[in-house]
Amino acid sequence: MQYKFVMFMSWVVCHTPYKIVMAAGWLLGQLYYLLIRKQRELAVAQMMPALGLSEAEARKTVRASFVNLARNVLEILYMPNLTPQTFQKYIEIDHLERLTEALAEGHGVVVLTGHIGTWEWLSAAFTMNGLPVTAIAKPQPNMQYTNALNDLRKTINVEIFSRGTSELLAAAKALKKGKILGFLADQDGGPNGAFLPFLGKLAATPMGPAVFSCKFNAPVVPAFILRQPDGRHKVVIGEVMRYEDTGDTDKDLFDFTVRMTRIIENIIRENPTQWIWFQKRWNTPVEQQNVGKHHIVKAQEEG
Repeated sequence: MQYKFVMFMSWVVCHTPYKIVMAAGWLLGQLYYLLIRKQRELAVAQMMPALGLSEAEARKTVRASFVNLARNVLEILYMPNLTPQTFQKYIEIDHLERLTEALAEGHGVVVLTGHIGTWEWLSAAFTMNGLPVTAIAKPQPNMQYTNALNDLRKTINVEIFSRGTSELLAAAKALKKGKILGFLADQDGGPNGAFLPFLGKLAATPMGPAVFSCKFNAPVVPAFILRQPDGRHKVVIGEVMRYEDTGDTDKDLFDFTVRMTRIIENIIRENPTQWIWFQKRWNTPVEQQNVGKHHIVKAQEEG
């Protein structure tokens, strides 16, 4: 039933003028902010110390972020309307050549990104340009929603590997075949993550991008999709990053993760209304870490 509901809503959204869809997103975002107290208060509480905002400033920014999130959800439902012929109406790309040149090296590319803007459309921006995109995704609590979301992703030709399966083997094969492997690296990394400063507070940070880059000699390309004032989206592709091997693999992986995390952190600070502030980014306490304590001290000193 949930699967059919999501796909029906996608059909409705796809048959609605885009401007009306965005207006509906504004309304839904306002309602979400007013009605969903738990997530609203968590977002405000996490934003204030991270950005040094007063409560009033944080609430205003969080409200705007809820509007963007509602629009993001509707745009995910709108994905079947994105085609190589139409996507340019909605998305422009800055420095696509950085990604295509990295792919030409033949080792695949790790794309570093996060829950910023309509991140599902970031994949569309690449596939609509004929680039092969794969990604590791966390399943939703309800598998019917997961199946619906994956079917929507198929409309933009994205290959998804679900966490908790054989996703690591599949991701490795994708890189060996010279494909893009996308990582949402702004999530809680659990006990095996690298504990380092993120928006002013130590957080367990996923080391997957660094590990895959190291193992397969794959370049890392930061890429983010940002909603512009005129309503369109701009894909910003950063300079190519590379794993630096000094002979101390543990330290090298950690240091590379620090570099990548700072990029994500800077993007969030520059675009605070486009990140999901209520996610449990700092959920794993430092006491549960499985990595060397000297790395935490080093991160605190550098942060």
